[in-house]
Amino acid sequence: QVQLVESGGGLVQPGGSLRLSCAASGFSFSSYTMSWYRQAPGKERELVAVITSSGGRTNYADSVNGRFTISRDNAKNTVYLQMNSLKPDDTAVYLCNAKHYVTGINHWGQGTQVTVSS
Repeated sequence: QVQLVESGGGLVQPGGSLRLSCAASGFSFSSYTMSWYRQAPGKERELVAVITSSGGRTNYADSVNGRFTISRDNAKNTVYLQMNSLKPDDTAVYLCNAKHYVTGINHWGQGTQVTVSS
């Protein structure tokens, strides 16, 4: 059974940091490009960060570039999102996505809430 389970969300003050984790199971994690998306109320889902299957390349949305870092540990089947200098505009549900680099098969997690507020 394919599972992506996000954790690490919560309430943080502006300027603070959080580290999200996404634990994968039920598929060949090292064959998948991993991404973090976010969706705020009333807004479209937004791609935040992407990391290739080997971890050799990453890409970020302009809105988070320089503040967020995506990484992965293929031995632990886990992808991370380190979020620094958080802003109220970063408030959203953060979702983990896995996409096979050849077939394009997609898997989604349920999401974890991040709230940035004083």
